[in-house]
Amino acid sequence: MTPTLLLLALAALLAWILARRRSGRHRHRRAVAAVLDAADALESRLRTARSEIEAVAGEGPDPVREALQEMLRQRLWLQQHGGGASPAELEAVRDSIDRARLRIDQQLRRIEQARAAHP
Repeated sequence: MTPTLLLLALAALLAWILARRRSGRHRHRRAVAAVLDAADALESRLRTARSEIEAVAGEGPDPVREALQEMLRQRLWLQQHGGGASPAELEAVRDSIDRARLRIDQQLRRIEQARAAHP
């Protein structure tokens, strides 16, 4: 193999390695962004749920507080560990947040049903 051909092969290999590295960082950034978007959506739903529950039940114990605290724990975890988290870990966090949002949505639907049954 001639030195020129060897240099071209090494340059191509280096370009491929750099492209893979950038692609991996881009996927990681997208995964972190997806977790943050899910957390934002959950926070919005929790604030709506708190308002709805207070409108129906009045002041008293705050059933949304625990969910807000869990969301804060997820955000802190992401801040501390998100940079080195694997795609599977980020997906698990996002799935956890999505499940919590679905539970809140179910509670909001129950509130709406109760309001409709007792105008």
